[in-house]
Amino acid sequence: MVQEGQSMFPGTRMRRNRADQWVRRLTRESSVTPDDLIWPLFVQEGTGERTPVPSMPGVERLSIDLVVDAVGEAKRLGIPAVAIFPVTPQELKTPDGKESTNSDNLVCRTVRAIKEKHDGVGVICDVALDPYTTHGQDGIVRDGKILNDETVEVLCQQAFVQARAGCDVIAPSDMMDGRVGAIRNALDEEGLTEVSLLAYSAKYASAFYGPFRDAVGSAQSLGSADKRTYQMDPANTDEALREVALDVAEGADMVMVKPGMPYLDIVRRVKDTFGLPTFAYQVSGEYAMLRGAADQGWLDWEKGIVESMVCFKRAGADGVLTYAAPEIARLLGA
Repeated sequence: MVQEGQSMFPGTRMRRNRADQWVRRLTRESSVTPDDLIWPLFVQEGTGERTPVPSMPGVERLSIDLVVDAVGEAKRLGIPAVAIFPVTPQELKTPDGKESTNSDNLVCRTVRAIKEKHDGVGVICDVALDPYTTHGQDGIVRDGKILNDETVEVLCQQAFVQARAGCDVIAPSDMMDGRVGAIRNALDEEGLTEVSLLAYSAKYASAFYGPFRDAVGSAQSLGSADKRTYQMDPANTDEALREVALDVAEGADMVMVKPGMPYLDIVRRVKDTFGLPTFAYQVSGEYAMLRGAADQGWLDWEKGIVESMVCFKRAGADGVLTYAAPEIARLLGA
């Protein structure tokens, strides 16, 4: 919009501020650094084991020792935090997801191993039951219904064992009502007051999660079922603000919008409304689309992935979870 008193062409030439790299850098409104990145990592059992995720080219499931090495790489690249997601062996999955509360489960052993080797990198742990359940849902199921309050009790136990293992940030991704407050109270009662909560506050029932479910092994368990009774309707925006408001009131230190780029309008509304640290998750489907198109030669991967990060920052995100974090950090440092 032309403001009153502003000169028109030819007196005003917008291209002057785009003419050279130095002036583009000087007038840039949004910027991305490695400080803005969180690297999600998939951990599996074994030693020296890496398993490619076919639907996410370039992403692998790693055994604990290799995850520890990856965290060291994150530290060298200046990435401030990693997020850990387990590939639970099928024989340990149960209808109630009991393995999630085992203090010696795959996640807890991974966190302890990271903390023994590295400092200065934050460890974020997902709290949800889907990697541990035979049915692939994020909660306890009875008579075909996902139970809210019973699930929250288990989530509190899961958060407790993760925090005891050394997790810095508990990240409830399940979308059960009241779980943020319950987890905060449970941690505080055990003296774990320094552990932060990053709430998946606006998590939508999205089609973009498919490759992630392949990676953690929940896709087969979930089958043709969906999560629409607890994850948000993609058509809703006002509801996202209500969800965030509730999580903030219950003690969330940080909030997240998931998926990312298809929901940049939500990121902006959340940031403008609450002013809290607001994160976005460039989910598996987003990553796979960009990587797949690049592999076909349809777009430039390096330019495209960095541009996607700029979009997040422009929308108001303080940080982004992305599987391309190490590549982006290297590109930014080039």
